[in-house]
This record gives sequence, C-alpha cells and structure tokens, in this order.
Amino acid sequence: MADRPSEGKTLKEQFWDPVAGFGVTFRTMFKKVVTEQYPFEKMPTAPRFHGRHQLNRWPDGLEKCVGCELCAWACPADAIYVEGASNTDDERFSPGERYGRVYQINYLRCILCGLCIEACPTRALTMTNEYELADDNRADLIYEKSDLLAPLLPGMEQPPHPMRLGADEGDYYRGAYAVSPKETGTVAATGEAS
Repeated sequence: MADRPSEGKTLKEQFWDPVAGFGVTFRTMFKKVVTEQYPFEKMPTAPRFHGRHQLNRWPDGLEKCVGCELCAWACPADAIYVEGASNTDDERFSPGERYGRVYQINYLRCILCGLCIEACPTRALTMTNEYELADDNRADLIYEKSDLLAPLLPGMEQPPHPMRLGADEGDYYRGAYAVSPKETGTVAATGEAS
C-alpha cells in the first residue's frame, strides 16, 4: 500500500476538488471591490437595529423607569445594574412608587441582544441606532443614568416634579391619554412618547 501515492483517491479527488475549492475565489477575483468609506460616509442602519440603550421619558419629563430591575435580571451578560428608590410627594422622578436611582450599563459586557428591552414593563428602556460605542478608556464604557436618559424636549420639565398629565393624577401613565382641563397647554397628551 505504501507504493500508491494517492492513497486510494480517485482522479476527481486529486485534481478537480482542489480547483473547485477555489471556485469562490475565481468567481470574485475580477469583480469590482466594494469598499465602505466608514468614518466619512456613514450608512443608515436598519430601523430595528440594536444600538446604544436609552431611558425614555413621559411627555411631562418624568422618567418611565420605575426601578423594577427586570432588565438587570433578564441580562445574560450581567451588564446592567439598577438600584431603585421610592418616590416621595416632595421628590417625584417617575409616576410609579419607585424610580431607578442608580442605573448603569456596562458596554464592556453588553452583547446588545435586546433581552432587557423585552423585559421592561413600562417601555422605559429602548435601543437607539447609535453604534459608535468604542472608546480608549474602559471607565467611559460604563454608562450612567445621566448618559442614558433621553434629552428633555420642549414642554418637558426636569424631574423631580409632580405628575402633570391626565385628569386623574395617574390615568395618563396607566394608558388613558385624554386631555384634561387642568393641563397648562405646554404638554400635549399625544399617546406614547419616545
């Protein structure tokens, strides 16, 4: 058996299979190369792209996060840390009994899977299309609550403040979007806000 150089390989296996293995190389060798000019020309992402997280607000400026910590429990990479605290009549940050006093996402661990978004009962946490998360400092990749909160839009008031939407002080936050006569006109009840 040592005198057979091909060790039982057929003629096809000896000559055609190695050439066929380069088939993709030969087919694409003369095609025009597509190069994305990334830092200079940014292509739009898909609408449901999983990028940087955002903590959303109600139209009056209160935070949607109620500090339930379900996002942290759902995270497979243990990248989210939430510490809830109770709202008081003097200091109200969210319409619920609690709010997220400390909220951190460690992007060194985060795999951008979106399970935290699915777990959020108030749709407080969503993912934006922002994908440029690289940094040269590890400490800067741990995003704090101030980095994650959605910016205040016109008509919003910086918390803490009392609930300002709905005829009953909690109806708007429970899903009843009727405009009440108490409203000052600065905030419109327009359904779901981002």
